[in-house]
Amino acid sequence: MPVVKIKKLEHFDNDLALPSYETEQAAGADIRACLGKGESMLIGPGQRVLIPTGMAFEIEGGYEVQVRPRSGLSLKTGLLVVNSPGTIDADYRGEVKVIMGNFGEKDEVINHGDRIAQLVIAPVYQASFETTDALNETARGDGGFGSTGKN
Repeated sequence: MPVVKIKKLEHFDNDLALPSYETEQAAGADIRACLGKGESMLIGPGQRVLIPTGMAFEIEGGYEVQVRPRSGLSLKTGLLVVNSPGTIDADYRGEVKVIMGNFGEKDEVINHGDRIAQLVIAPVYQASFETTDALNETARGDGGFGSTGKN
């Protein structure tokens, strides 16, 4: 099992829970907004914001942490994690912040301590890239978006 070390930054609120799995077999650990006690953030329609978490991570080499939306938040509001899944690389040591966008038609509010996203730990494989003059043929060929039909 990989270990993710957490550094609580100066502005971290110790009353907030660390990332946690809410059920026994959950794939994602919920992470919370760290805005300051009693503070909130208004996100207008079409707006994108960075939501601080007050934490920095040390992730084992060979792994990444993916930042994904929470399905309930996405269903009940117009809020989505914009670059989903976002990647936190093993060598990044800065504050983890979540890029949230409001794709709805009304203002949305994130409050201090709200669960804003979920974190999924995933293995990373780095490839070597090489050039070639020809690629192997396939049945699909160079068919792009929608080329395989509707069903």
